[in-house]
Amino acid sequence: MKLLTVARALGHRKAREERGRFVAEGVRAVEELLRSPLAVDGVLVEEGATDGPRVAALVTVAEARGITVDRVSARDFASAAGTDAPQGILAVAQVPARTLASLPPVTRLLVLDAVQDPGNAGTILRTAAALGVTATVALPGTVDLWNAKVVRSAMGTTFTHPTLTGTVEALTAFLSERAIPLWGADAHGTPVSTLAAPTSLALAVGNEGAGLTDVVRGACAHTVALPIAAGVESLNVAVATGILLYALRP
Repeated sequence: MKLLTVARALGHRKAREERGRFVAEGVRAVEELLRSPLAVDGVLVEEGATDGPRVAALVTVAEARGITVDRVSARDFASAAGTDAPQGILAVAQVPARTLASLPPVTRLLVLDAVQDPGNAGTILRTAAALGVTATVALPGTVDLWNAKVVRSAMGTTFTHPTLTGTVEALTAFLSERAIPLWGADAHGTPVSTLAAPTSLALAVGNEGAGLTDVVRGACAHTVALPIAAGVESLNVAVATGILLYALRP
């Protein structure tokens, strides 16, 4: 099947899940992808984009590795791109096979409980990687972490930071087996500054508007909060996650 057709199809979550593939779009994303250990199926380039030195360099690298490079018209490229002003290059790559059982010893596990905004999810992944989180688990209701917008927002983090999906049941069984407590972020929880975090910990953060789901809240040993100034209703979930991860770092 032509790379263009595949790239178009991967705009849909069902196709990504069925094919085990995703799209990395834009110069920075493709640069980071080619530096990563992930397997790349092919690179799609808009005609004329190689006039730019960074795109030309990426094409040279891809071809030197034996990666397929297809050149298409601006119109065809736009039909596969997910941005309003595409940079003329994207790549199709394989989603890495990751499971809870395959994780190394966990110091910090981040759990996304119905986080739906791709920009928030990408920012959270970048922050988690920067603060030493072992892996990030997306529970049902969370945006697909291989969504092209998440991949762009994560700025290459998804290519190296372990991310995986799982059910609440699988997660709680894993945490129980490894004796890792689950804490949840909640505005009505215990102020984080008053708690001493254990060596290994899983932190769950919830939906932008609704917070943690009832089932995840019920599985938490503690809920923790960031005290904020009176008159401020809440913090953005990505901002709050970053502060909590910093406060709870090992």
